[in-house]
This record gives sequence, structure tokens and C-alpha cells, in this order.
Amino acid sequence: MFLIINIIGLLVFLAIAVLFSRNRKDIQWKSIIILVIVNVILAWFFIYFPWGKAAVHALADGIAWIIQSAHAGTGFAFASWVGQKNMDMAVSALFPILLIVPLFDILMYFNILPRVIGGIGWVLAKITRQPKFESFFGIEMMFLGNTEALAVSSEQLKRMNEARVLTVAMMSMSSVSGAIVGAYVAMVPGDLVLTAIPLNIINAIIVSAILNPVRVEEQNDVIYSIKNNEIEKQPFFSFLGDSVLNAGKLILIIVAFVISFVALSDLIDRLINALTGVIGTWVGIKGSFGLDQILGVFMYPFALLLGLPWDEAWIVAQQMAKKIVTNEFVVMGQIKDVISTYSPHRRAVLTTFLISFANFSTIGMIVGTLKGIVDKKTSDFVSEYVPMLLLAGILVSLMTAGFVGLFAW
Repeated sequence: MFLIINIIGLLVFLAIAVLFSRNRKDIQWKSIIILVIVNVILAWFFIYFPWGKAAVHALADGIAWIIQSAHAGTGFAFASWVGQKNMDMAVSALFPILLIVPLFDILMYFNILPRVIGGIGWVLAKITRQPKFESFFGIEMMFLGNTEALAVSSEQLKRMNEARVLTVAMMSMSSVSGAIVGAYVAMVPGDLVLTAIPLNIINAIIVSAILNPVRVEEQNDVIYSIKNNEIEKQPFFSFLGDSVLNAGKLILIIVAFVISFVALSDLIDRLINALTGVIGTWVGIKGSFGLDQILGVFMYPFALLLGLPWDEAWIVAQQMAKKIVTNEFVVMGQIKDVISTYSPHRRAVLTTFLISFANFSTIGMIVGTLKGIVDKKTSDFVSEYVPMLLLAGILVSLMTAGFVGLFAW
């Protein structure tokens, strides 16, 4: 029964995208069907097929192995921080960024990562029959993150029309940065994290192709080089020093956001609880209603459509809503000690939903980044579709959770 509901949920998510499409007549359904089939196969391979399960487990173990080196660096400076059984979230999940970011940047510096991205993007474009750059950009985000991928592809974006830039902005809501995968793996199951990332890329193409269908002429379907001339001209150790400093800034930004969002949500929750408690006393009803419950109301139908039982769906809906309003780190920090006790389906659905940057703060980052790259007319056009950007990000997260949920019981 719950599997059937899960399948219906995926169809509903696609129907919502069609409902809000800018141009339903231009939706290329043949390409959409191919993409859906690709994601079903990927979800089956990574979640259910023994070789696929072994591959993602091995990759997760590899990331955990790299994180051990990160902890060795942290332990050298702060031995007491890594010596305890339960490390603080900032130490266990965020400090490894000081190793992962420079590692990715080194691969960019020596032009290894651009070649990998280009090769995978070319294959994806052939399979999906989508414009080359959109497929390429999806792979680029998988390794670099959204704003970094936008910055690296600035010359391409300047040459694209408004509609294609809007597609790229929609896709940017669904990515995560490879540099912080280690942080996710430290809090939620690593195999599910690594499963969600490629599925997000395919779903980002599906959702953007439905919400904003764009036909690209063959002569315009080209990809400009992603090589960063400034990096190539900069001496290696100077470049590496900048990379480490940028990693440190990223950690501070994440810590600041997490502390601020948790504090604000707690304050709002206290105020709502106090207010509903007073009202309840007046009308003779015991109990109170908090922020989580209010947020959960909006996501509850979608949680049910993911094939969750009534009681689990209510809790997951609140967690999903909190992730959208705050960010994924807030929710991961709250569930990291108990997620192993969840049922397989609930664990898979919630984890894969969290693996994206689909939240309110990401919208500002994307629009702000584009303003510094494209002309005012194009950036204003994208700004008109801010609600659609958020819708795209949420639908991608729901579809990824839905595809994974088909095989996780």
C-alpha cells in the first residue's frame, strides 16, 4: 500500500511541476520520460542492487577515511576536541571542510576536475537529450556547489538568453557542494548522501525542463571552457593559502547560519507556545502549538505522498519544513544521534530530502551571484521568478526522496 502511495506521490510531484510550467506546450516529454527512467534505474542500483549498494558504501567509507585525516589535523591543534567520544557538530562535521575544500581546489588547479566534469556532462547530455550546457552545469554543481559553479561558468551565462539563465538558476536550488559532503556523512548515513547527489542532478534537469521548457538551436548548444585563468596564473602555494582561508570562511558562515537559525526558530517557537498556551487557557484547551507544528502542516501532505505512515509523516513533515525555512544542517544536527533508530523507509526518505541547498537563504545567494555576472535585464527577469526557484528546489528534493523511497523498505 505505502509503495503505491509512493509511486502516486512521484506522479503528483511531476503534475505540480506541469501545473506551474511557464510553457506546457514546449515540454519535451520524450526527454522527461528518459530522465525519469534513468533516475529509477539509479535509485534501484544504489539502494537495492548488491553491486550498487557495495559501491556507495565503499565510497562513503572512503570519505570517512579522508575525514580521519581531517580529524588528525584538528587533533594536532585541539587534542581535547577530537579525543572525546561524542564530538561537537562543528568539530565532527564542519572542521573537515578545512581539508576537503583545498583538496577539491587542488584538483581544479591541475585541471583534473574540469576534465572529469566535462566528460560526465557530455555523457549525460547524450543520454538525456537536453542542451549540453544544462547537463554539464548539473555535473559541475555536483562537484563545486551552486554559487561556485555559477562563478566558474560566468562567460557561458553572459552568452545565454534569459530563459536559459532562469533554468540554470532553478537547477542551482538543488545542488550541494562536494566540499561539504564530508560534513553530511558525519551526521547522516553516507550511502544515502551519495545516492541523493546524482539523483538530485537528474531531478533538477527534469523539474527545470518542465517548469521552464526551453528549446535550444544546435548552433547555440555549445559549452565554453570552465578553466579559471586567475587560478592558472597564481603560484600554487599562494593559491593553496587562499583556498584554506576560503575554507575557514565557509565554516564560519555555516556556523553563523546554524546558530542564528536555531536561536531564531527557538525564540519564535517559545513565543508561539506561550501565545497558544494563553489562548488555550482562555478557551479551556490544554497544550500548545509550536513552530514545528505550524511548518509541518504545509509539508504533511507531501510527506504522506512519500509513502510514510501517518504518525511518521507528521514528524518528517516538520523536519522537512524546518530544513526549507532554515537549512539542512539544523535538521541534521537534531537527528544525527537518533536517525539509526528510524525505519529504513523513513531514514532513506528524510536523509535524501535533506541533501540539497533548497531553502530561503539559497535564493538570495543565487540571485546575488547572478547579479554580478549577467546584465540587469537578465537578473531582473530571474528575480521575477523567485517563488518558482523555491518550488523547483522543493520538488527536486521531494522527487529524490520519492525515487529512493521506492526501493528502501
